[in-house]
Amino acid sequence: MSKKVNFVEFGIVEPHARLKKLANHGNLSEIDLNIPIRRYYRSGMEMVRMAHVYLSEGNLEDAYILYMKFMTLFIERIKSHPEYKSVPAATKQQNQAKLKEVLPVTEKLKVTLLARYEKEYTQFLANKEAERAKEAAAARERAKNSLPPAATSGAVGQEYAPSAPNAELLDNIVYPNDFPSDPNRSSSSGLILPESDKKPRFDRNLKPSSSSSLLDGVLRTVVVPIDTMASFLDLAKSNTQANVETCAILAGRLAHNQLLLTHMILPKQKGTSDSCNTMNEEEIFDVQDQHNLITLGWIHTHPSQTAFLSSVDLHTHCSYQMMMPEALAIVCAPKYQETGFFCLTPNYGLEFIAQCRQTGFHPHPNDPPLFMEAQHISLSDSLKIEVVDLRR
Repeated sequence: MSKKVNFVEFGIVEPHARLKKLANHGNLSEIDLNIPIRRYYRSGMEMVRMAHVYLSEGNLEDAYILYMKFMTLFIERIKSHPEYKSVPAATKQQNQAKLKEVLPVTEKLKVTLLARYEKEYTQFLANKEAERAKEAAAARERAKNSLPPAATSGAVGQEYAPSAPNAELLDNIVYPNDFPSDPNRSSSSGLILPESDKKPRFDRNLKPSSSSSLLDGVLRTVVVPIDTMASFLDLAKSNTQANVETCAILAGRLAHNQLLLTHMILPKQKGTSDSCNTMNEEEIFDVQDQHNLITLGWIHTHPSQTAFLSSVDLHTHCSYQMMMPEALAIVCAPKYQETGFFCLTPNYGLEFIAQCRQTGFHPHPNDPPLFMEAQHISLSDSLKIEVVDLRR
């Protein structure tokens, strides 16, 4: 009688459960009623832009998660926003057109992912069966030569009963990387197709991992051109001398799971000694659409103070970080020759500020900290920032 394999023991689940885990992760789009609805519509377009990049690079899981987030947000959730009825008809039409574009791509992607998971699962079971056969042959050889049996972790002859798959085990999948992504292997539709039936390579030393950075919750690196800060300070010089803050939007693109800061957009704005408000946001959106850009955060000066995030800054940045977990708040303090690369603390500050209903300058508790130095940035002297100054 052949032994039954307890698949959960090996930290794996069957392919449909694995796909469901991805879909569920894509459904975690909650609406924050305090974030202007226009931010959601902009963020939705950027989700699709990033998903397209992931798809073109063969990162199917992250593409699927972002497509699912986009569809969940605009098919199920967006209507609960109190500003929904005031959304311009043109914006809704553009959004509906994007949904019609994304739906068939996502369905095809689902089929492709399921086929890949099934093949990986079959190969995994085949490898485990080969291991068992090899161990059984070795045991027979030891018995034949009257050698003492080697110690085993389980009782000889132990039966393994099938067990229901546990979705949480997807976080610790032990599928070997039998099917590495190859950006040159694609179909005419741009979807990566399952490989042919050639024998895969099997590395038994690989640690459990996921090929999805979004599923793992790992922040992607934001690559910042080192000339960004100097360029910004030069553009803000006249305001700084007048003790007036200056601000700009940071935008860029996704490439190979890194966020590259490529553009700094200075909108029309009105500043004081301790605040700066943007105006004519539609002009910013036009620039982003023209260059196919993703919002990566913002940068502003503290003309007479050190580099930190004020209570108003915390609320400003909260809406950026809610839309993009990697969003940066860069603060330049020329008087003290300081530059800070900040983000809200993900396990406390982000939720605290999202729940805070006070406006203007107001006190916040400092312990635990609400913001921190961003650890997911990389300064680059090979990239150059492109400036779009809309103030003129």
